[in-house]
Amino acid sequence: MINLIIFIVQSSNLIISFVLASGVSTIKVGDRLDLNSQLVSTDRRFTLGFFAIPETGSTYLGIWYTHDRSSTKVWVANRSTPIKSSSCVLMIDHRTGKLIISNGGITLVTISDNQSGASPNLTATLQDTGDFQLKNEFDNQILWKSFDYPSNVLLPGMKLGWDRGTGHSWELTSWLSDTIPDLGAFTMTFDAYGETYRNILIRRRGLPYWSKNVKKLISVRYNLSYVYDNDDSFYFSYHEERYCSSCTPMWILNVNGQVEDGETDGLFIGSSDFCYGNHQDDGCLAANMRFCRDGDDKFTLLNGDYTWGTHVFTPDNDSSVGFSDCMIRCWDDCDCVAFNTSENGVGCNIWLGSKDLKFSIYPKSIYAPKYVLLPPSNGNAKILIWGSVVSGIFLLSFCFGLLLYRKNKKFTRKEKREKDEDRHLLELMDMSDPERGRRKGIDIVVFSFADILSATNDFSSENKLGQGGFGPVYKGKLSDEQEIAIKRLSRTSGQGLMEFKNELMLIAKLQHTNLVRVLGCCIHGEEKMLIYEYMPNKSLDFFLFDETRKALLDWPKRCNIIEGISQGLLYLHKYSRMRIIHRDLKPSNVLLDQSMNPKISDFGLARIFKQNETEAMTERPVGTYGYMSPEYAMDGTFSVKSDVFSFGVLMLEIVSGRRNVCLSFLNTTINLIGYAWELWQQGNALQLQDPTLVDACVEHQLLRTIHVALLCVQEYAGDRPVISEVISMLANDTMLLPVPKQPGFFFGGTMSKSTFFERKPYGSSGNNSTVTQMESS
Repeated sequence: MINLIIFIVQSSNLIISFVLASGVSTIKVGDRLDLNSQLVSTDRRFTLGFFAIPETGSTYLGIWYTHDRSSTKVWVANRSTPIKSSSCVLMIDHRTGKLIISNGGITLVTISDNQSGASPNLTATLQDTGDFQLKNEFDNQILWKSFDYPSNVLLPGMKLGWDRGTGHSWELTSWLSDTIPDLGAFTMTFDAYGETYRNILIRRRGLPYWSKNVKKLISVRYNLSYVYDNDDSFYFSYHEERYCSSCTPMWILNVNGQVEDGETDGLFIGSSDFCYGNHQDDGCLAANMRFCRDGDDKFTLLNGDYTWGTHVFTPDNDSSVGFSDCMIRCWDDCDCVAFNTSENGVGCNIWLGSKDLKFSIYPKSIYAPKYVLLPPSNGNAKILIWGSVVSGIFLLSFCFGLLLYRKNKKFTRKEKREKDEDRHLLELMDMSDPERGRRKGIDIVVFSFADILSATNDFSSENKLGQGGFGPVYKGKLSDEQEIAIKRLSRTSGQGLMEFKNELMLIAKLQHTNLVRVLGCCIHGEEKMLIYEYMPNKSLDFFLFDETRKALLDWPKRCNIIEGISQGLLYLHKYSRMRIIHRDLKPSNVLLDQSMNPKISDFGLARIFKQNETEAMTERPVGTYGYMSPEYAMDGTFSVKSDVFSFGVLMLEIVSGRRNVCLSFLNTTINLIGYAWELWQQGNALQLQDPTLVDACVEHQLLRTIHVALLCVQEYAGDRPVISEVISMLANDTMLLPVPKQPGFFFGGTMSKSTFFERKPYGSSGNNSTVTQMESS
């Protein structure tokens, strides 16, 4: 009975605590503000409380105008640390005196950074200005306030600038998207001493983006001011002309890098359009102009899709990429014609294609809206004064002459550089002096050998990921916590300096979501290393050919892998700046990221084709037996159809879960291609499927995949489809497919399904042997 009374009393105190914290402006030590409670300023103008983002299931603590219909958050406490718990409270920690968000006694987020220590006199109050202040009531000292840590909104009375004495800066940072408060691409501050003297300055990812003098900003409804405080601090601020309890004045730095007047819908205080880097209009700061972009190029938001012309769609679901990042990614890629993000404003989907693509308008319900790069209208030509034209002609002639001079000089340097290419590369990457650290070279980072040793724990066995055809691969972690993969080329691998440079120069210039990204390189004595982005799920063969792990690759995952590899090949063959033949496509060269998305890797054997070049020859074929096309292995002739053959073999392996190697049984020798061909002729192609996929995939999809794979491995290159046709065949179930002809490099014989899947490879340890004879041309 006594215990029951104590429980009731404790519960009553807890309820009273919540009631006191709900609708008041202050919490004290011992008070708890839960998900259903709010603080309200004494004039009822501002509200502080928890809010949830339904799209992500995350909870944040924020402040907003009480009477704002849109409930725009003017401050968010935990932007980069969203709360996933359904039960949490805001409180003053009685042990440290800091404002925290906790759950069950566990601190989830520490909001304030005060070092004052615990005190029973601490209070946290939501002021009538919207400032949330932690104060010691004993001496009335403010220990911490939210105005010193703005989010993306500047309220009247807030500061933009810098405190020279403490080194603290007041700046806004945009949201990642309209619905995700995480840190975005843009920051806004006040520059009193720099090149943009007394200007509001907006940076994009640290680079100047937009700037305008304070006095030129809209000041009809606001009193603008800048303040110097004994040269220790300087800042910009603004105030309302007249106080209005129901008004909601605020300046919002939005996800596009524009400054909005939050109270007047559609009114921009600064940068009413995107700054593309190709002009300096309305405060935009010009950046490096892309040679493939025109001064009038702009993105236009349209509903529709491309209905004529070949194009490729490359999705990217990276939740750390916002709208602006995606726009710049498209702008910087000369092959990109359109982009959009997911519904919550993150990720980056881009469309690559030629300039003659035709875009058709459709209702929004059919196609998601996308930002399309349209050519400038001919009707916008400006009329020039004749004097300006004449002056422009002379200026243009001078610039043209200067350009020719520099171009000729550039070619001279280029010829000399190519003549001594090996020597220059070694000199460029000589990192014998550890103090030189990392340097930029040929558009990538050159790492010191000391960096690599530290990252890999001296190439410890625990860090070893596996053994590739040209040497071991290690996992590493740089000093900034970035995870990397290091391919350490073996001295006996056969990949010399030429192949090393080949992979380095090629992959450094390629950007596609289905191609592995090279981060840099390292040369130390005879050591040659390539540094890649780390792929946590290793390579495709790690799963596909393991009897246990292959079960993790269900049919949808395998279809996604096939689709991703084909998109990567299409980019290499058609949409990259250089037409590239990979020449060594196989499961071990397909890496898988955290979401099991495929990325083609290992470009050491790749070759660049000229735009008008369709095939080439070599006296020394390179590649991996089982994946090399007949014309390449026998005659040294290779083309895009050589990669298509390798892709066909890869599709058969993905469907069956078996390597394309010879199996021997009862005096019969057969490989995967031969087994698939015989099953197809017998009308039993479904028997090729991996036993782990039984009852787990759609039969017509499986049959179509096998059908397309057999078209890819046909003996004669002229009979095989190009990769763009392969993609159409796989995506369009209604497209009629030709009957496949005899494949190349197949070994026939009769073998049952159970025997085929139970037999071990003949004369093989499971590793494909790579032909390492290197060509001299």
